[in-house]
Formats: sequence, C-alpha cells, structure tokens
Amino acid sequence: MSERYVPIGWSRTKLIYDAVLIFAVCAFLFGFFSMARRAGLATTPTDEGSLPIRAFGSCAFLLLTLALSIGPLTRLDKRFLPLLYNRRHIGIVTFAVAAAHVFTVFDWYLAFSPINPWLGLFVSDAMFQRLDNFPFVPFGVLAFLILSVLAATSHDFWLKFLGPGLWKGMHMSLYAAYGLIVAHLSFGALQGKQNLDLSVLVIGSAATLLSLHLAAALKHARVLRHCEKRDLEAGWIRVALESQVLDGRAQIIALPGSEAIAVFRDKDVITAISHRCAHQNGPLGEGRIINGHVVCPWHGHEFHLTTGCAPAPFTDRVPVYPVRIEAGMIYVKPTPVHNSRDRAAEVEP
Repeated sequence: MSERYVPIGWSRTKLIYDAVLIFAVCAFLFGFFSMARRAGLATTPTDEGSLPIRAFGSCAFLLLTLALSIGPLTRLDKRFLPLLYNRRHIGIVTFAVAAAHVFTVFDWYLAFSPINPWLGLFVSDAMFQRLDNFPFVPFGVLAFLILSVLAATSHDFWLKFLGPGLWKGMHMSLYAAYGLIVAHLSFGALQGKQNLDLSVLVIGSAATLLSLHLAAALKHARVLRHCEKRDLEAGWIRVALESQVLDGRAQIIALPGSEAIAVFRDKDVITAISHRCAHQNGPLGEGRIINGHVVCPWHGHEFHLTTGCAPAPFTDRVPVYPVRIEAGMIYVKPTPVHNSRDRAAEVEP
C-alpha cells in the first residue's frame, strides 16, 4: 500500500507469488482428503465430517510455520529471499484457512447449539481441574483471535496510525499464536492414539522453526563478534574485498549496538546506506536493486542508493555513509553523511 492508503497495482511478481501460494494450499487440501480416505481414516459419517476440520487446521499450522520460518531462512541463505517478498500475503492466507477451520467446527459441532457458537467453544468443555483432560479449545480460539487482529491491522493505515514500534510489537504476537496452536493440538488432537502422523507434523514443524531461529541467532552473534574486532583506520571500517560484494547484493555490517549498514554493489558502483528501512525498520540489505534504488523486501518501499531518498512524491529518507576503496578493499565510515530526518532539496543523479 502507498502512503495515501490506496491499492497499488498488482505486479507480475505478486501475481505469481499469490498463484503459487494458492495452488500449494489447494494441492495440500486435495492431497489431505485423498490420502485420508485411502488410509481409511473416514470409516464413519462422524469421521467424514471431521476431515475438513483436520485438513484446514493442518494447512493453517503449516502456513504459520512457513511464515515464521522465512525470516531466519533468508538470514541463513540468500536464495530464500524470494519468499520474503510479499510475505504478508502468506499471513492473510493463513488467517483465511484458519477461519475455514473455525467455521467448519461451528458447522459440524455447534450448528444446532442453543447458545452462541463462540460461547459454546468455551463452555462445552470446562474441566480445568485435570491436566490430562485439560480443555484444548480455548487455546485455539485465542490463537484465532490473534490472527484476526493481525489480519485486520495488516494495512499500512494501522502502521501509520499506531507507529512502527507498536505495530511491529503487535505483529510479534504471531509467535504467541503459534505457541497457543501447539498447546491446542497437544491437549486436543494429539491425545488420540491414531494421530502419529499429526504428532510427527507438529513436533517436526515446531523443532524446525526453533532450530532455524537458533541458527540465525548464532550466525548474527558471530557477525557481531567479527564486527567488534574490525580494524578501525581513522574512523573507517574495513568491510570486505571489492570482489566479495556481488552485483545486486549487499554486505551487511552489524555494528556494535543496534546500528547496521548495508554496503551495496550496483554494477561498478559501491554505496553504503542504512540497513533499516525508514518505513518499518525492514532489512534493506536483503532487498533487490531496481533502477538505482534498493527495494525493501517487507513492503516494497524504495530508496536511492546514493542519496538515500525515496522517489517523489515520497519524502522518506535513510542515512547514507561515505565509502572509499583502496587496493581492492572497501572501507565505510560509520558516520552518516546525513540522517533520515533531514532531506536536502537535491536532484537524484
């Protein structure tokens, strides 16, 4: 979305991204129903009625695992960067599949209930005294409410209204929703004796997600330790050999503290700008270069590699840093030429 909160045009990349995503969801659901019936899981009308509940629930869980895995995957291997672009679309599809799961539960279990279905989810099983028979439905309801709030506030209007800090903090609650879903499954479907496949799916997905985040955190810690040992020459930081920065890519300098600089190569030109997007602190160093501008992988905001300015009519700007090259070695001065709050009336080259 643009700063005026109007829809932007659907690019070819977005259409392909969404087409692949929707195809994958449909393929999973079709495969789930086919394999379940072949395995004889639906032997009675009751089993047949619960198949859509299991299918939508499993699909939503895998989509949420994927959405939370993309961040660490891109930090471990740049080949996963295409998944990061338009990642918010995965979140919206996850909410839609989760909603299908919830309303299928309504249709199958609570359609003829004399009380409100939402109230029925909480009062139909209220045996909180025993851990081995602890109600599992409230965990799922709370997780779905979090997904609903995040889907409703995904528009940039809420980012602007709430501010980047609060908005990002709200959307970090996606991890809380994931934990609630694991609890929902652990106290619910995983209690069945014939749910070995689901147990492997849940445990394997959660373990994979945790492992990816730990691996990404360890890699970031190694980068920070390396940066703390960098040689400073008259205030300049030694970055890397010029040949080590690939065309269209960036070398990230994680300075001690919270600052980070992205050193980009655009053909024969080496530039350095802030790694943090002015829009929502997105990772600019993981973005693509298009016509001399780096495109933030989170929401598509663009900044000129030399001036740090967003293209007109936008007024956002990120800091840029002096760069020098000596004997094939790139050096960056960690003092910005200007900061993001000051935009000079200049013409971009």
